[in-house]
Amino acid sequence: MSTFPDFADHLALALVPGLGPKLTAALLERFGSPAAARRATAAELLQIPHIGEKLAPSLAAALRAVDIGPELDLLTRHDVRPVPLGFPGYPPPLAAVVAPPPLLYFRGEWADADRNAIGIVGSRGCTAYGRRMAEQLARDLVRAGYTIVSGLARGIDGAAHRAALDAGGRTIAVLAGGLSSIYPPEHADLADSVAKQGALVTETPMTVAPQPGMFPARNRIISGLSRAIIVVEANAKSGALITATHAGEQGREVFAVPGAVDSAASAGCLELIRKGARLVRNADDVIEDLKGIATAEYGRAAVPARGHRDEATRSESDAPAPVPPPAPVPQLDPAQQRVYDALAAKRHADELARELGIPAGDLARALMQLELKKAVRRLPGNYYERR
Repeated sequence: MSTFPDFADHLALALVPGLGPKLTAALLERFGSPAAARRATAAELLQIPHIGEKLAPSLAAALRAVDIGPELDLLTRHDVRPVPLGFPGYPPPLAAVVAPPPLLYFRGEWADADRNAIGIVGSRGCTAYGRRMAEQLARDLVRAGYTIVSGLARGIDGAAHRAALDAGGRTIAVLAGGLSSIYPPEHADLADSVAKQGALVTETPMTVAPQPGMFPARNRIISGLSRAIIVVEANAKSGALITATHAGEQGREVFAVPGAVDSAASAGCLELIRKGARLVRNADDVIEDLKGIATAEYGRAAVPARGHRDEATRSESDAPAPVPPPAPVPQLDPAQQRVYDALAAKRHADELARELGIPAGDLARALMQLELKKAVRRLPGNYYERR
């Protein structure tokens, strides 16, 4: 716990009421360090967008007056470690997304093996089918070397965490509230097990109770930590769909488990599949689909942020791999050839549909046929490129 003093100003920013991640990031960008941000005058704060004449004086006073003592006591009592963005221990995949949390609280540890993580999310009020699929996917994925990321919620989240633990794998739980009080309370024992075999993570100060509006922000961390997100079971208004949206925006692959077409519990998953999410039946589907698409894209994201990589750790493995010669193009029909010709560079499916003037359904069918012929590959975010 000797590192706490180094993080004092980072903690102080996190404790200022109403500051939030976006405004914190703006302060750090403008002033260069949390210590400098805390010394800012009201006049200097007025230079930051969205800080007006009414907010600037009160914010300047709050930045100076915040007391981190009680927070430090709670961190020690609950064995929680603060990790600011750019410091060792901050997850590189999350650091590489747009607007990462300026500070994370960890109970447990981020491990380098956690770069290979899959998020499993779904309904709190899941069916027996949904629970069974979450358990099966989590169990088989950890046995294949993946870490399971979820939100410690009732239903699918809890099932995924427990199955990962039972299979001897690592799992990370991302919470919306502070770590001094676990929510939901009946998962306190599960949280203890997760911390011993992975990590509990939040961006929220220790005593802050979760509020409804905090869960969507929590979901962006789940997707940011993950190579891909699997939505196991979700109704049409499920919060798991927000996680899928974040995943798409962050360039992560989105998978969805299908359910009965007349089941309200699976309506959200079926809609995701209609919109282009990858249908998943088992862990083998996920592992196979991630080969060749997630490794390259996610690998670039998994570089430590802000120059904290030690030059001494560089090795020959950092050198660019030789590029294999392109495979010969298989025989294509006219519709497939037209789509293939338009893919001289990486393109989004929506952009292709507009340029070629063909219905989205016809384009999806042609792209699927090209994938089966190994002529193109699908990338995260519904982008395509030639193989």
